[in-house]
Amino acid sequence: MSRLPLIQPDAATGKAADLLAGVQKALGVTPNMTKAMVNSPAVLEAYLGFSGALAGGALSAATRERIALLVAEENGCDYCLSAHSYIGANIAELDAAEIEANRHARSADPKAEAVLTFAAAVVRSRGGVAETEVKAARAAGLSDGEIVETIAGVALNVFTNYLNKAVETDIDWPVVRHHQH
Repeated sequence: MSRLPLIQPDAATGKAADLLAGVQKALGVTPNMTKAMVNSPAVLEAYLGFSGALAGGALSAATRERIALLVAEENGCDYCLSAHSYIGANIAELDAAEIEANRHARSADPKAEAVLTFAAAVVRSRGGVAETEVKAARAAGLSDGEIVETIAGVALNVFTNYLNKAVETDIDWPVVRHHQH
C-alpha cells in the first residue's frame, strides 16, 4: 500500500488535474508514480520538465531507458525497474537479454555500454567520479554533452527511485524485482 495517497485524475483539481491530464494524453496511462508526485503539483511539473528536456537531448530514448534500468537496479527500486523494463521492451524495443545486461551496466551496443559504464560510476560514487572515468567516457566516443546528459539521467532516476522507495508506490507495471546485491 502506497504511503501517500495516489491522486486519481478524476479526483484532482486545478493544476494537479491539468498535469495528470497531460500525463494521460502523452503516455496513454497515468502511472501511480505521477499520482504520488502530484501530491505536490510542483514536483510532478519539475519531473515532467526535467524528463521532457532530456528527451530533446543527444541521448536516444533507448539509451535513456538503459540508464533508468541501471540506476533502478543499483538503487533497488522495483517500481522503476518494473516501469523501465516494460517501457524498454515495449517502447524502446530492447530485447530481454539487453534489458538484463543494461541492469548491470552492459550492452550489446558499444556506445550504449560506454554510457552505462560512466552512469554506473556516477551512481556508485554519488557523482564523485575519477578523472580517469571521464577520460574513458570521452575515449569511448561520448561527447561532453552526452557526458552531462548521462549525469542528468542518473540524477533524474535517483529522484524517481528515492521517491518510489520512500512512498512505497504501488507497482502498476508487470513486476520486476531487483537482484539482491
